[in-house]
Amino acid sequence: MSKTELIPRIVESKDWVTILFIVALLLLAVTKTAFENRFRDFTNLIVNDKYLKIYKDSSNLMSWFTVLLFVVQLISLSFFLQLVLSYFGYTSKTNWITFIQIFTFLSFFILSKFLIEKIIATSFNIENFTEQFNLFKVSYRTYIGLLLLPVNIVMYYTNIMNTYAIIGVMIMLLIINAVTYLISLKNYQNLLLSKLFYFILYICALEIAPYYFIYYVIIKR
Repeated sequence: MSKTELIPRIVESKDWVTILFIVALLLLAVTKTAFENRFRDFTNLIVNDKYLKIYKDSSNLMSWFTVLLFVVQLISLSFFLQLVLSYFGYTSKTNWITFIQIFTFLSFFILSKFLIEKIIATSFNIENFTEQFNLFKVSYRTYIGLLLLPVNIVMYYTNIMNTYAIIGVMIMLLIINAVTYLISLKNYQNLLLSKLFYFILYICALEIAPYYFIYYVIIKR
């Protein structure tokens, strides 16, 4: 008599991804409805700097407009990282636990970095510069998050994920970040020259070291 061995079949739910995209789109819709004029100026950020000139006050950094789009940015970036990890075989693109881990890590990393920046800015008496610089960075990086959202949707539902697509998206992100820093250096050059030493410490401690540390940990693992 043959012995039958039953093997449990574990099927990952894919519904959460669709719900995630719907939540992100709903947040965009709410933001657009509640801040119609500001959202229109924000969408033109890549074309002109009107948005930065109008909303340059540091209080805008903690406004609901910024917070809502920041959540969309976290969702978009976290899922893109999950797609990259799934492509290289470290997880699956429907593993919701991995997404929560990535989302939590990014949230903790960004908020901790922001808090440390505030402490250092207060210590070095460069609060005005760091607040404007942070608002500048947040605006462009949030814009990048919005651009990544449709990319994530296409890559997830069409299965066109490949090495060239990953490299292309990463190059785009690096270019936008590089342009952001160049523009910020140009806009705040007078302020930077007066506090050049502190700015160099700021860049090394908070804009280079954290990302190098993450890169080192990933390479070692």
